[in-house]
Amino acid sequence: MASLLIAVIYLAFVSLGLPDSLLGSAWPTMQLTFGVPSSYAGYVSMTIAAMTVLSALLSPALIRRFETRWIVVVSIALTVAGMLGFSFCTEYWMLFLFAVPYGLGAGSVDASLNNYVAVHYSSSVMNFLHCFYGLGAVISPNIMALALRHAHWNEGYRWTACVQTAILLVCILSLPLWKQGKAAQSAEETKESAGILKTLGVAGVVPTLVAFFAYCAGENTCFLWTSSYFAGTREGMSDELVAAFGSLIFGGLMLGRLISGFISNRLGDRRLIRIGILLEFVGILLIALPLKSYPVAAVGFLIAGTGMGPVYPAIQHMAPANFGTKYSAAAIGLQMASAYVGSTFMPMIFGVIQQALGIWILPVYLAFFAFLNIALLEIAYRQIAKRERDRA
Repeated sequence: MASLLIAVIYLAFVSLGLPDSLLGSAWPTMQLTFGVPSSYAGYVSMTIAAMTVLSALLSPALIRRFETRWIVVVSIALTVAGMLGFSFCTEYWMLFLFAVPYGLGAGSVDASLNNYVAVHYSSSVMNFLHCFYGLGAVISPNIMALALRHAHWNEGYRWTACVQTAILLVCILSLPLWKQGKAAQSAEETKESAGILKTLGVAGVVPTLVAFFAYCAGENTCFLWTSSYFAGTREGMSDELVAAFGSLIFGGLMLGRLISGFISNRLGDRRLIRIGILLEFVGILLIALPLKSYPVAAVGFLIAGTGMGPVYPAIQHMAPANFGTKYSAAAIGLQMASAYVGSTFMPMIFGVIQQALGIWILPVYLAFFAFLNIALLEIAYRQIAKRERDRA
């Protein structure tokens, strides 16, 4: 039964990835439909992420009050509503109405599942978990590319919502599994967890939050603007190929997490993060090369995504070890909120920057946040080590 439950949790993470990559892959076509500037994608993305921030900040209280299984079911249902709503939009302003359930469906389920796995499972399991997120994020741009080839972008959202609905049904059927084993134990533990204000005072929490902000600023800027980067800087690409290339970063994330799942227990979370960010810089360098053809940049996005892959799950998995299980639920909720603040504002800010300077500036933007990410994590490690020395 325990293996069936973890399989359901993996499937729930596929459902988290499905909505995240749709807007970026569809936007070059959606922009023409609505007749708005390219930067307007940032405002929709900001609204979705703002709702996710709210959901993540509420997650510690929700986790204490409701069982994780119900948070999962309700959250996936909200994302289905959001995607179906997007598929029926005929005016740009309508996207904002459905961005609300679209975003609310992500934060709490992400925080609750991450905390559950971080407390009860190894770093390997956490990386495999986020690998399945990458699988979902790779699937949906290809569904969108298929829709653009044979129908319209609306159908891309509609078809993806059908896949999400199938996952929702599996999660509903699996509800009895959550009453057994570690799931029941986790429900008891969360009743004793600390709140957000107390957790903010724990050494290392604040720089970790800023590092998570920086990571997701770079990651989500790639989510939203990779297709537009190829459309604006490379020649000879069809609309379908541009849309499909929106999945490159997600393919890299999935590959990075798959590899990390096999080696993370041996290397440890911190070393894995350092190697990953070094690899990310290699990918960014390839993206920045001023070539008119697209293959080298495509490889660059794949390598950058591979390097990014272990960073998110490793930071999440370290929370109980770094801050203690008493603070891990609130710490992960805060990390999710911080991550989505980066998701909310930084892709939008990049949209404004690229409209003024050109889309070529993307690799410079990514390099800045990669550096900020590793620098703040190293500061957090030092603060945590000092706290441990003071205790001893």
